[in-house]
Amino acid sequence: IVDEVDSVLIDDARTPLIISGPVPKGDEQLFEVLRPLVERLVEAQRKLATQYLADAKRLIASDKKEDVEAGFLALFRSHKALPKNKPLIKYLSEPGIKAGMLKTEEIYMEQNNKRMPEAVEPLYFVIDEKLKSVDLTDKGVDLITGNSQDPTLFVLPDIAGQLSALENETGLSDEEKLAKKDELLTNFAIKSERVHTINQLLKAYTMFEKDTDYVVMDGQVKIVDEQTGRIMDGRRWSDGLHQAVEAKEGVKIEAATQTFATITLQNYFRMYHKLSGMTGTAETEAGEFWDIYKLDVVVIPTNRPIARIDMNDRVYKTKREKYKAVIEEIEKMVQAGRPVLVGTTSVEISEMLSKMLTLRKIQHNVLNAKLHQKEADIVAKAGQSSTVTIATNMAGRGTDIKLSPEVKAAGGLAIIGTERHESRRVDRQLRGRAGRQGDPGSSVFFVSLEDDLMRLFASDRLANWMDKMGFKEGEMIEHSMISKSIERAQKKVEENNFGIRKRLLEYDDVMNKQRTVVYTKRRHALMGERIGMDIVDMIWDRCVNAVEQPDYEDVKMEILQTLAMETPFSEEDFRNKKKEDLAEQTFQEAMTLFKRKTERMAAIANPVIKQVYEAQGHMYENIMIPITDGKRMYNISVNLKEAYETESKAIVKAFEKAILLHTIDDAWKENLRELDELKHSVQNASYEQKDPLLIFKLESVTLFDNMVGKINNNTISILMRGQIPVQEPQQVREAAPEPERPRQQYREEKQDLNDPDQQAAAGRDTREAKQEPYRAEKTVGRNDPCPCGSGLKYKNCHGRDKCKF
Repeated sequence: IVDEVDSVLIDDARTPLIISGPVPKGDEQLFEVLRPLVERLVEAQRKLATQYLADAKRLIASDKKEDVEAGFLALFRSHKALPKNKPLIKYLSEPGIKAGMLKTEEIYMEQNNKRMPEAVEPLYFVIDEKLKSVDLTDKGVDLITGNSQDPTLFVLPDIAGQLSALENETGLSDEEKLAKKDELLTNFAIKSERVHTINQLLKAYTMFEKDTDYVVMDGQVKIVDEQTGRIMDGRRWSDGLHQAVEAKEGVKIEAATQTFATITLQNYFRMYHKLSGMTGTAETEAGEFWDIYKLDVVVIPTNRPIARIDMNDRVYKTKREKYKAVIEEIEKMVQAGRPVLVGTTSVEISEMLSKMLTLRKIQHNVLNAKLHQKEADIVAKAGQSSTVTIATNMAGRGTDIKLSPEVKAAGGLAIIGTERHESRRVDRQLRGRAGRQGDPGSSVFFVSLEDDLMRLFASDRLANWMDKMGFKEGEMIEHSMISKSIERAQKKVEENNFGIRKRLLEYDDVMNKQRTVVYTKRRHALMGERIGMDIVDMIWDRCVNAVEQPDYEDVKMEILQTLAMETPFSEEDFRNKKKEDLAEQTFQEAMTLFKRKTERMAAIANPVIKQVYEAQGHMYENIMIPITDGKRMYNISVNLKEAYETESKAIVKAFEKAILLHTIDDAWKENLRELDELKHSVQNASYEQKDPLLIFKLESVTLFDNMVGKINNNTISILMRGQIPVQEPQQVREAAPEPERPRQQYREEKQDLNDPDQQAAAGRDTREAKQEPYRAEKTVGRNDPCPCGSGLKYKNCHGRDKCKF
């Protein structure tokens, strides 16, 4: 049962849930290095946008038709350069200006944006506010490349074309082609990282505003939830955007992270067998609840009739006029002895209104993302006579506002919204703070044509109608037609957001199938239920894969690398026998070898396990066993009692479990990164009139098959080579000349693992020996596999040269 179900299942569902962790060299980022270039770029664009706006004002005021057309083009360029520029927004609210600019935009957007490059060519970068994207132009690239020797420093090369040309090139050996291919791919990776960093920094500087989208507190950038106005502690924007905002604000840039696991909220909640929820504002999203979650929306009538008066929106041309009217309305309500709750959409506006009220000497409280700790106290007092409370989006604040009898007599709580939110539900939640349980109250929204919602989504007819009516400075319109027009704009945004959520879910459904398979495999490894069966399947898979190689030499190499054994059939057999028979023969041989290895591992460990358990079993709960595959050393933790009772067979099982989990996790992380890159790259398919989702589905199958192959390969390769390193007496003498030093190959853990003193003492027998025990894993035995990975014994490889590892 989900509280505020629409907020959780609808609003938050646009961004997937991600568990991330550090990446190697995550501190090595380009944000600090490239920040001065981006600041130069933004400053140059700001000057250009200001110049175009000045030219537009001059030319549009002219009587000549050509000048007016040129003026609107300059205005359109200023809009594409910096759409959030306040003087531009103010100018667009003047009669006929916005309509003229939209006509110019239509001319350049004809025939699938055919002439758009002409319009945006003089700019350094182009901003699309609706799509939240920023694109560098050739002029912008030239500016940031500057005096560099390489003019393509911030231009991504056509990697597919380059690789294709390389394949067709004659006169190059395979080694040279491979070297050139590596060079091309390395160059592409470096440049894509550079271009991506520039793009994210541009977004941070042009589209993310301090005290609206985020706040800076205690030297950290913290995201403000656009729905509730609360700080989203511990959450970060992904894809380097958070680091870009940190660079912009001059705070410490956190290390880059990598996705370890991800799921959309839709798929997360659809995993529950039964799902329900409660909210006061789900009716408008009934369609989406059914489409995505198969949930019906049932409207429960109010306990008492609603006595709240919901007034029509009051629309002004500019923000300045609107805020002046808001302050006057607050003053009027305070004089009438009514409490006032003012809803704002950002921290910045709540602080600006607070300053305006302070100048008028009106007592008030501010509740925003910076003061959310005092939330309950401030809201509880919001119903007292003549109290003014300014709050960022009151959605789900959870504290009841109680009214005294004199307040009820005066007309109850007055709700004043300073801007319409892009979601109708958030506005209804604000209205719903008044008129609870039959209490009297009123609600009204103040809107200006400069508000983000009106700028981006309101119909042009509204602006034209207001121009024709000839409204003067400070004049207000209050009409049901205007309120309906605003509702339509909100509906447009909601549909747009529903489209985003649906598309996100379609992509995640592809990943969800892979996620189910991988997590089932992982659960088997974790619980150890059918781990033996999974490993047998993997060995069979590798045997089949090996005999499928076209050449006998390739088969030998594959069997040696993966299964660490000689090929059990001759070249003649390979040519004449069936592939199934060869696979079966290889599988039987591999299973015999694997069984022999595991039995030897248990036999080597058992005497020591027996000795430790019988002598010190009461002191230790777990024991660490060093196991090597010739390349790496793995310390495997095993329960001492279990190892003793199973005659060390538990050690083999623990080793298999640890390796399987390790390889699954590594491969899945890498697969998630590749899927993420694929998701971005397939978007270009839309230019070829192809569905990016379809290509994503096809390509993701290949990635998944590769990942499964990689898991099987790595797991079997390590398990077939795994053994407990044992030293020969001669080497022990060389490594540890003290005759009295006891040989001990294991590090034990005490039973009370929470005690730091006991943790420090783990691995030492304090009663029997004062010295630190000799750790066998430090040297390699003569008959052990050589750590270089050749597959030969150490004495026949690097051991001959007495090479130390």
